[in-house]
Amino acid sequence: MKNRETILNAVRSHSPAPTELPSLQQAWVRYDDPFAQFKLLLESVGGQCVSVASQAQVIGVLAAIPEYAAAKQIVSRIPAVPGNVDLDAIDDPHELEPVDWAVLSAEFGVAENGAVWVTDAQLKHRVIYFICQHLALVLPKREIVHNMHEAYTRITVGASSLGLFLSGPSKTAGMEQFLVIGAHGPRSLTVICVE
Repeated sequence: MKNRETILNAVRSHSPAPTELPSLQQAWVRYDDPFAQFKLLLESVGGQCVSVASQAQVIGVLAAIPEYAAAKQIVSRIPAVPGNVDLDAIDDPHELEPVDWAVLSAEFGVAENGAVWVTDAQLKHRVIYFICQHLALVLPKREIVHNMHEAYTRITVGASSLGLFLSGPSKTAGMEQFLVIGAHGPRSLTVICVE
């Protein structure tokens, strides 16, 4: 016991002096064009970002993507985009494994890092964000905030059982620094920003 107390006392005597936390009340980063910054950063991590004038144009953007044109199973929560897999009719989320595309909505985007905030508030199976081969998120352009400080003010903790920031397709470079896209999630992420 004596050795333990000696060690703990030595650690306590060499602890740094307490310091106050920095103030969060300051001028955080802002952008002249939040959409342009959002697009730049999302594309820098492998995502795609397209701007359209209305939701009716979303289907045209998707139809121009070869993987979407060849898709056999599509989940859609966007009225202008037809889907052929009814998410609410499926009881076992494992049955979603063959879904080629999921077309869902995002709540807001963050210009500072190119991320979008999504929740499972309107989804029976939240795994759809991760199990589909390709993911398209529809986001109102006006819902892009400048920075993460603004983003956190928009999040209501406990409002849904899942909430997360997504940026780009799934990727990993943990094995010998070899980049693998779609390692444990969608192979592509397309964010369609609607005016």
